[in-house]
Amino acid sequence: EVQFVEAGGGLVQPGGSLRLSCAASGFTFSRFAMSWVRQAPGKGLEWVAAITNRGDSTSYSYAVKGRFTISRDNAKNTLYLQMNSLKPEDTAVYYCANRWDPTIELDYNYWGQGTQVTVSS
Repeated sequence: EVQFVEAGGGLVQPGGSLRLSCAASGFTFSRFAMSWVRQAPGKGLEWVAAITNRGDSTSYSYAVKGRFTISRDNAKNTLYLQMNSLKPEDTAVYYCANRWDPTIELDYNYWGQGTQVTVSS
């Protein structure tokens, strides 16, 4: 069974930093591209960033490019998201997924509990 456990969220002031982690199990982690998506209150899922299975290529949404960094440790089956220069509009629940962009797959349904990030003064 595919499982994700996201952690590392919290309340942070604008301009602050957080590092999210996602522990994955139930599939061969090193064979899958991985991504982070987020859902702000009252809005749909938004793709944030993705990384290839080997970690040799990454991609970011325009909203977070230059501020967030996605990385992975295949030995630990863990995905990370380093978030710097946080803005109030980054407030959302953050999820990881074993797809480059799960928001375009209508039947993708492997979601963890997510981790809440709140950016507020």
